Amino acid sequence: MTGEPYTLVRPDRTGDALPILYDSPHSGREYPDDFGSALDLSLLRRAEDAHVDELLLEAPAQGVSLLHAHFPRAYVDANRARDDVDPRILDRAPSMALHPGEKSSMRIGLIREIVTPGLNIYDRKLSWSEVERRIERCWLPYRNALTSVLSELRRRHGRVLHVQWHSMKSVGNAATPDGPGRRRPDMVVGDRFGTSCTTSTRDLLLELLREGGYAVSLNDPYAGGAILSEIADPGNGIESLQVEINRGLYLDEAKVEKTLGFERLKSNISALTEQLARRWQP
Repeated sequence: MTGEPYTLVRPDRTGDALPILYDSPHSGREYPDDFGSALDLSLLRRAEDAHVDELLLEAPAQGVSLLHAHFPRAYVDANRARDDVDPRILDRAPSMALHPGEKSSMRIGLIREIVTPGLNIYDRKLSWSEVERRIERCWLPYRNALTSVLSELRRRHGRVLHVQWHSMKSVGNAATPDGPGRRRPDMVVGDRFGTSCTTSTRDLLLELLREGGYAVSLNDPYAGGAILSEIADPGNGIESLQVEINRGLYLDEAKVEKTLGFERLKSNISALTEQLARRWQP
């Protein structure tokens, strides 16, 4: 990976920027030389929210700011808390206190241990200096960019809508909240069980997705991760939502390649963005 760890695309003219930010923290596909993984790249890539950033590329032309990561989530996960690290993966105890949570218990914390159960990313312990380097090089700049844009848009407009886009496996496994074998709906909207945005904003997004012909669930099996938990503040004008897209709609999951459904899905997201932009005009 060279250069910045993310891309931020703003509307062509600053004055056209709506109070809406899309972000994709898990679609990065630039694998750093110091990764030191035991897996082939073809297997590592199955952990990506592959091509989600490309599904959103038309948003800036519609007045929506777009932030997406370059680094892969298997390297360091921008949607985890900074201290969500299981000390078992380290060669020695770090100087700072760690607070591994549910994701670390499933081996998918800040430093992901597996792609899926049975596909272990490492055959070694990591040093804390490696983890810190990943945080400083990737996690922190991404988080800073996200909060900076949200703060700017809220100052300018008095409110801001943040929609975080992900993709999910079409079928759950032992490392997912719904367990192995469960087939997922087309989309899952997460609002941290009613805490990350207003009911009206949540219902608007659900409505627009369903009008697009998609089967949509709310907070099941995904309600939103650390970013929503840490930045959402609907009482003070920062509303955040998460959308999980079923990979079966646009991706060959084994090969990590686009299918014919990609362009249709991209077009539908663009249409949704147009409707969302119209409803969120300042």
